[in-house]
Amino acid sequence: MPIKLTYPVLLSDIGGTNARFALAKAPDAPLEPGPHLKTADHSSLEAAIAAVRGAFSKEPRSMIVCAAGPVEGRKVSMTNAAWDIDGAAVAAASKFDQGLLLNDFEAQALSLPALPSSAAKWIGTPRDGNGPQLVLGPGTGLGVSLLLKVAHRFIALPSEAGHIDFGATNLQEAKIWGQISGPPFRITAESLLSGPGLVRLHFARLATLGKDIPYFDEIALIDRACATPQGDEADTLRFFWHLIARFAGDMALVFMAKGGVTLAGGILPRIIQFLDEAEFRSVFENKAPYASLMQKIGTRLIVTSDCVLAGMAAIAASPDRYHLNEEERAWR
Repeated sequence: MPIKLTYPVLLSDIGGTNARFALAKAPDAPLEPGPHLKTADHSSLEAAIAAVRGAFSKEPRSMIVCAAGPVEGRKVSMTNAAWDIDGAAVAAASKFDQGLLLNDFEAQALSLPALPSSAAKWIGTPRDGNGPQLVLGPGTGLGVSLLLKVAHRFIALPSEAGHIDFGATNLQEAKIWGQISGPPFRITAESLLSGPGLVRLHFARLATLGKDIPYFDEIALIDRACATPQGDEADTLRFFWHLIARFAGDMALVFMAKGGVTLAGGILPRIIQFLDEAEFRSVFENKAPYASLMQKIGTRLIVTSDCVLAGMAAIAASPDRYHLNEEERAWR
């Protein structure tokens, strides 16, 4: 039987950096936006819930939460934050009737059927396709998930594809890769295509150019790039887009994502001015001998914030549209 969530339903998207909340007061009601917290400012999900529940007009009775890390039943140990979430414990502590825990990019995938066209920008020519849909994107980490429709129900296949090895493809990249040091010592896709990875990539590029390496985080790097569009920081962001296109193409081939690729996460919408759509498509499609296949796969970028919260609200309203393995995952 589909999971039954009692309204109002608290919705939360927990990343390695930010924890976002909203409230669905009824199946068809507009979402009531809630606070955005810093994950590190709170010791646990229970503590974060206690901090935000007074901000809403009604007391939540159930919850759907997505978190960045592999989910096992009702539990997740977050990859880039010191939180261990146990749904049953959260339900007991927060006095919820019911709850559901999702991987963050599993939730992103399940949100695609509810994503309005205005929330995404096509990269290149719009292409409508049938088949698996892939969603991926960099934030504190790098998420990848697949959406399938099986017997009229949607099912998401979360992955940890961000942790695959990610190698250089030419001599210039090999020089950059050779300048990357410190953990993780294995160069993975996430070690480059994430917020911390963006900084790591920039410093490695500067090292190959023999330039001084100042210390700053990804926020300052993006600010500097915007202030000086022809500077080193801007060049790193263009290279970042190049690598995103390559990784997106690789993952589209892995999953045969003929339904299209959607890019999500908090970083890419902030650096869209450094995107060259023609180059992105050229890199994405450069997968010989399957270039003709890749040309048929559409690519788009989510440009509206907190879409995943609206997607989780759609799950709460129509749980029978989704296959969620309720027996193992329901909190009560």
